[in-house]
Amino acid sequence: MRRLGPPDGRPELLALRALKLGDLLVAVPALHALRRAYPAHRLVLAVPGWLEDIVDLVGGVDALLPTPGLDDPLPLPPGRVDVAVNLHGNGAESAGLLAAPRPRLTIAHRGHGITDGPDWQDGVHERVRWARLVTAFGAPADPDDVGLLTPPTATPWPGATVVHVGAFYGSRQWPVDRFAGVAAALRAEGRHVVLTGSGRERARATAVARLAGFDDDAVLAGRQTLAELAALVAAARLVVSADTGAAHLASAYRVPSVVLFGPAPPEEWGPPAHGPHVVLTDARVRRGATFADEPDPALLAVTVEDVLAAARSLAEVPASRAAGNAAR
Repeated sequence: MRRLGPPDGRPELLALRALKLGDLLVAVPALHALRRAYPAHRLVLAVPGWLEDIVDLVGGVDALLPTPGLDDPLPLPPGRVDVAVNLHGNGAESAGLLAAPRPRLTIAHRGHGITDGPDWQDGVHERVRWARLVTAFGAPADPDDVGLLTPPTATPWPGATVVHVGAFYGSRQWPVDRFAGVAAALRAEGRHVVLTGSGRERARATAVARLAGFDDDAVLAGRQTLAELAALVAAARLVVSADTGAAHLASAYRVPSVVLFGPAPPEEWGPPAHGPHVVLTDARVRRGATFADEPDPALLAVTVEDVLAAARSLAEVPASRAAGNAAR
């Protein structure tokens, strides 16, 4: 992905989404719509630089402006940006960041100087939120248009069953012993199981491997770039994950997935209707404390047998056939 440099003569459209992998992936339908609506513009995406590999796969993005958060002004002089799009949120910080370059048009929710945008709505799906926003400004978006480009390099593990053991917050971390039980059972059924996660989650993946009786070769956590993880998921037989970026990658590539939800409701962050995907949670006991250190009770309500039953049900559905979500 080309990092943003000097202007190239085209008007520039800047979209801000300075968050994590899953947050970027739920904004993909809006980005696709913006690309279609502004074909002559240079589409610049302001996201953390570590997401560069995935920005390459969104399609239609011309340049990356590395933006780790909202603390520092964007390095853009007034008048350079023609259209600014707030896909980050509805707060004063993101609004101020995008107002500083003085764009001709700002696509954002109503408030902070924006009078013609739609009102912010709580409780809607994130894909719907951003698709609704750009649609209101003349860029019709399909909330289920989450597809990514095929990764340029094939994975060495085609057809693997990916068990993604990580999650950024403790509230989304399903217990290690349960992941181990799932991984061991799936391998006993003849699947090639690999364990994924970030570098900071490698110790957790190694603990899962030890409990499941796997050797270190099965632990890919901390050994892959984001591009390699995307290629692995794109060619996978199945993905088992908490509500993380890996689950959103499975949605993007229509790979069967079992997604475990804790503090976040699947009605706001769950996979789209195509798939097939199975969502597992228990909303009756959800606390919803995203930043808590301990797993949410809605996540702990999911058992090893729940996950294995869901995985077996997906094995009976051809991966190429669209199917609806099953929420339990």
